[in-house]
Amino acid sequence: MESIDDKIIKHVSRLGRGSIVFPSGFVSFGESKSVLKALERLATKGTLIRVARGVYCYPKEDKVLGLGVVYPSYDEIAQSIAKRDKARIAPVGAYAMNVLGLTTQVPMNLVFLTDGSPRSIELFNGHKITFKHTVPKKLSFQHQIAQLITAALQEIGREHITEEHKQQLKTILSPIKEEQIKVDYVLMPAWIRTLLKELYEQIL
Repeated sequence: MESIDDKIIKHVSRLGRGSIVFPSGFVSFGESKSVLKALERLATKGTLIRVARGVYCYPKEDKVLGLGVVYPSYDEIAQSIAKRDKARIAPVGAYAMNVLGLTTQVPMNLVFLTDGSPRSIELFNGHKITFKHTVPKKLSFQHQIAQLITAALQEIGREHITEEHKQQLKTILSPIKEEQIKVDYVLMPAWIRTLLKELYEQIL
């Protein structure tokens, strides 16, 4: 008879390396307690890695540089949790700044707005992902870059925007037509909308 461990290995092998999985995905393999123990055993062996409580990954391996196991990105972990919970999410604060290259610092607490349940998840390396519940309007941006820029600029603050910030924003915006971003202007604070219009004029 096939063990729960073997069933899980078969399942994640089909999903492919880099896949993030949860105990709830294996409910058909046995009782929840048995599934949890199997996941713990596989994590101890190194077949899976535990990225957070109740969150596991079938890791990619860097064979080119010989770096061994490659952990999933913060965004991949957050997006997988959101997909499981059927929720929408969007990075905000210092993490939105980091995603856009407006800062090289990765915050210890990575904050995402969500229309799902608020929660905090402690990660394997001491960092934390926090989901903050928000109103649907803040997740209604049609273009992800428009949402990220709005969140990042709100974190920086109008009075603290530097020329370096503006140059980086121009680099981000230059391959994107203003028409694509314009649909989201209505969702932005007036000062951010004005700044983006000015940057687009300079790009032209």
